[in-house]
Amino acid sequence: MSAHSVGGKLSFVPDPNNTRLLRDAFGRFATGVTIVTAASENGPVAITANSFTSVSLTPPLVLWSPDKNSRRFPHFERADHYAIHILSAEQDDLCWAVAKDAFGLAGIDHQVNDWGVPILDNCLARFECTRSAIYEGGDHAIVLGHVDRATMREDGDALTFYKGQMGQIAVAKQ
Repeated sequence: MSAHSVGGKLSFVPDPNNTRLLRDAFGRFATGVTIVTAASENGPVAITANSFTSVSLTPPLVLWSPDKNSRRFPHFERADHYAIHILSAEQDDLCWAVAKDAFGLAGIDHQVNDWGVPILDNCLARFECTRSAIYEGGDHAIVLGHVDRATMREDGDALTFYKGQMGQIAVAKQ
């Protein structure tokens, strides 16, 4: 591994032998936390994801990137419809429950939309989507979705992920 440290900065060339370093470097970007849900032949399925971003306003498009090696991936690869939920700071327990169990929604109150997709309450925002495309992205897939319906709360603080830890971003009241 070719890595060197100078002045408190570690510099390296990413390669298959130092993926942990690259993951740690990626973790320096604070992100929001989402739960993506879909219907499956085994019931409601969910996955946590921090690889979410808006793509376009016209047409309304978003993307997220699930790990292709995840046991959950086949459910989302087959799903024509799914929902992305942006979690609020008070939803960290929900986040961990879904992270531990793909079918953890079975014991959590939720609704289903017109496409049978599980819908969670109290999120900061929710995007109900129809899959537009799936692109190759190395060990992840890039899932592009058309936003069919969006819902958002008018208040609340965001659940965040930074350096492998959950936190929150609170906006000062004006």
